[in-house]
Amino acid sequence: MRCWRIQRSRRTSLIFVISGPGGAGKGTVVSRLVARDPTLWLSRSWTTRPQRPGERPDAYTFVDRDRFDAKIAAGGFLEWAEFLGHRYGTPVPEPPSGCDVLLEIDLQGAEQVLEHDPDAVVVLLLPPSPDVQAQRLRERGDDDAEIEQRLAKGREEERRGRGLTGYVVVNQDLDQAVAEVAGILDGHRTSARSRDADPSRGTS
Repeated sequence: MRCWRIQRSRRTSLIFVISGPGGAGKGTVVSRLVARDPTLWLSRSWTTRPQRPGERPDAYTFVDRDRFDAKIAAGGFLEWAEFLGHRYGTPVPEPPSGCDVLLEIDLQGAEQVLEHDPDAVVVLLLPPSPDVQAQRLRERGDDDAEIEQRLAKGREEERRGRGLTGYVVVNQDLDQAVAEVAGILDGHRTSARSRDADPSRGTS
């Protein structure tokens, strides 16, 4: 198995994963986290799907299937998956010195990341209800068929996600959700700094 732990400066960069079903608000929470903490480096995912109307051009690296497949062949993805006929993938991270990696990916991707790096920290972000989830998906431009598929997948993602991580945050109030996720990340970073300062703490 390839080791994806990322060495930067004198310590290893941590990998934080914000995962959850479509409509949970992952993108908004992640944007808030990055805006408040410049030492969190957001890895931009690749996708073969077209850009949605009104979607930020930097939301993804939008590529065609041939370019995506070439990167797969070159071993350039930390994880990748296909959903609704389109491929999504996270390039192998190369964060700036002193930064930790932040990934915004679906649950299948989170599972793959943990296979490569069991020390990665996964936070499961959930919508407060299926009705709210559907409304958020509709507002971002998903059609009825896509919404039904994402709701069905979301139920399965929540079940699997709760078995994958103990960090579950319900995004009902955005400010509160951001604060909860930030607290989880800060706690792990504090522990990592303590281990770096006293390596004997990480030994048994």
